[in-house]
Amino acid sequence: MKSLAAKPTLTPVLTPTQLIWLMASLGLALATHVLNLPIWVTIASAFFGAWRFAAIKNPRLMPNRWLLVLLSVLMGLGLLLTTGQFGRDASLSLLVLMTALKLLETKKLRDYMLTLMLGYFLVGNLFLFNQSMATFGLSIPPLILLTATLINISLKTPQSFVFIAKLAAKLLLQSVPVMLILFVLFPRIPGPLWGIPQDAFSGMTGLGDSLQFGNISQLTQNSSIAFRVQFQGTTPANKQLYWRGPVLWHQDGRQWLSPSQNIGLAPETLTTQGAPIRYTITLEPHNRLWLLMLDMPSIIPPEAKLSHDYSVLASAPVRTRIRYSGESFTTYKLGETLNERERILSLQITEGENPRTIQLGQSLQHLSPQEKINAALTMFRQQPFIYTLKPPIAGENPVDDFLFNTKKGFCEHYAASFVYLMRAAGLPARIVTGYQGGELNPNGNYLIVRQSDAHAWAEVWLQGEGWVRVDPTAAVSPERVEQGIGDALRDSDALPLMSRHDFPLLKKALLNWDSINNGWNQWVLGYDDKKQLEFLSKLSGKNLKESDLVFWMMGAIVLVMLATSYFLFKQSKPKLNAAQQLYTQYLRKLKPLNLVPNSNEGAHDFALRVTAQLPQQEHAIMAIAEHFNALQYSQNTNNGALEALTKLIKNFNPK
Repeated sequence: MKSLAAKPTLTPVLTPTQLIWLMASLGLALATHVLNLPIWVTIASAFFGAWRFAAIKNPRLMPNRWLLVLLSVLMGLGLLLTTGQFGRDASLSLLVLMTALKLLETKKLRDYMLTLMLGYFLVGNLFLFNQSMATFGLSIPPLILLTATLINISLKTPQSFVFIAKLAAKLLLQSVPVMLILFVLFPRIPGPLWGIPQDAFSGMTGLGDSLQFGNISQLTQNSSIAFRVQFQGTTPANKQLYWRGPVLWHQDGRQWLSPSQNIGLAPETLTTQGAPIRYTITLEPHNRLWLLMLDMPSIIPPEAKLSHDYSVLASAPVRTRIRYSGESFTTYKLGETLNERERILSLQITEGENPRTIQLGQSLQHLSPQEKINAALTMFRQQPFIYTLKPPIAGENPVDDFLFNTKKGFCEHYAASFVYLMRAAGLPARIVTGYQGGELNPNGNYLIVRQSDAHAWAEVWLQGEGWVRVDPTAAVSPERVEQGIGDALRDSDALPLMSRHDFPLLKKALLNWDSINNGWNQWVLGYDDKKQLEFLSKLSGKNLKESDLVFWMMGAIVLVMLATSYFLFKQSKPKLNAAQQLYTQYLRKLKPLNLVPNSNEGAHDFALRVTAQLPQQEHAIMAIAEHFNALQYSQNTNNGALEALTKLIKNFNPK
């Protein structure tokens, strides 16, 4: 015979209030992705949400299955036409559209729960675009609202929004200890768990492997951080902070290229003098191979390699934030000997262009190498050359146009023109690109180097000295090298805010924020397998292996669960007032005599049963029961009665 007892289940058909909760939480999750989505995807999703909202009052507006299929096909075609490839951005758009379409058919609890889980996935997708503290903070409101929506459908009686939101926040806070344990102890796997799609790297900025007029001046208008540097000891002077990147040898029309990675030459010899400078760099992703290091690097990261001309290269494009240590010398000799192939590369210029520059260079050929350099720098100092972010567009012969007509340019104009002129004069020369200077953040005592600090300079080869740095920009604007780009430009309004000296209070606040963000980068985003083992080994005082972390993690989780259970059990026990606490002491004295009150037995009835066994204590027993009942059921607290009960129980001895 089948049981007629009904099984307790949640209401299968959703109420309007529950649907509004669901749409509000999904709307907030969608709002966090507005900048990551094509405009039409956001509009379409909002339209589907409005459609479902209208259908709450008029259920006839709910689309049928065939209309949903048609809408899904149209949305898929729209994504195919606008994205063109499957990757991070296309996947997010597909998830958003499918969630919005799923909302259109949400009627029962199963659909509700599925759509809610999709909302959690939407929040998680935020971290595919950025992992900063700001993103973490942005993810918290939709997480709370989604959890509150989950709580709302589980409640038997309606509650206020404030009550449910507080409960959701409390539940999320209670998960923090386990989250911290998993973060600290869960074994880290080197590298990402899955390949990051190519469209995730399309917006990365940084130095390229080529140079032409305008490249660096455009990069300089970007205030994003290229890397941060923590020095061991004193920070060098600004004029010593040349951060070496790609070295460009080959001149091809308007471009200078870097063929040095594949020319098959061994690294140039390096002789150093003085004390080394040791530092640690946190490099932001730029989707290229360059690992920026202070000129001239002597010790490089173990996973990196040196190019022939002392550029430091990673084994793969830098697509995630990395941290590495290095050692450099500011006094050195690089490449004291120059073989024939290097000489050909460093004297190459394209024939048939820039005739006036070539003629000027040929007129200097009778001078010594140092005199050739001095002649070019004197020309930059004495003639009306201007250092500017907004140079005019160069003509058909760009070097001639800059040196003899416009005389207005940025660092790439001066570096490229100087190298071209030196080659025309018979002196081997090449362009070095990288960054120059940086801004010291006093909060964390580290250096911030921004894209706006991008720079280009020259190296010339001198007999007995090797490759010598010459910065022609310093001849026109010494402030650029000695103080920074913010002091060097007349048109500093074209610079980003963080590279200028305006708004000091705002800049100070942003530096404070960067110090917090830097700590987040180092200890949260930078907490990799190496740092994990290093930290836990120091904490435990012995060398740990990855297998040890599993036992630590399981033990810590068990301890947290036991502690949580203890506190929950403690909170579940009823709190006793003063009279009840005294009466409990009284019952404890009677327990050895097997005198325990029944669950439905009051103090007076229990006293009658006790006196039957202890007739000689009848007066004290009945007095205790009367005083307890008077205190327990009286509206007003009687201190005299409480003191009397205390004295009676203290003096009571059942033996």
